[in-house]
Amino acid sequence: MIRVLGIDHIVLRVRDPERMARFYTEVLGCRVERRRDDLGMLHLRAGSALIDLVDVAGELGKRGGAAPGKEGRNLEHFALRVASFDADAVARHLAAHAVAAGEVKTRYGAEGEGPSLYVTDPEGNVVELKGVS
Repeated sequence: MIRVLGIDHIVLRVRDPERMARFYTEVLGCRVERRRDDLGMLHLRAGSALIDLVDVAGELGKRGGAAPGKEGRNLEHFALRVASFDADAVARHLAAHAVAAGEVKTRYGAEGEGPSLYVTDPEGNVVELKGVS
């Protein structure tokens, strides 16, 4: 029997790794944990999970075909669990980084119902910021 404990990591194929790294570190508060320049990969710490950014021009990225764009994305969205969800504070923080925030709604997630909103990273990936009531 397999017992899943949570999300370990997600991998995003990206066109501009440095711009994406700035978004995830400066806007969303992740931190760089490890670089794998030989593979064109950057591991970002997101709480207990990782977000891996893979350069589409790098060794791994070339295996995935076309870069993300208007014709398609690498995934529908992913959710980051946030420790404290103060909608006004989140909105001010995002606005300070010129990031448009979606409407705050109650949505269901791994830890139950709670407030959440959607943002879009610089390459069009949708990120849900999810709190718990």
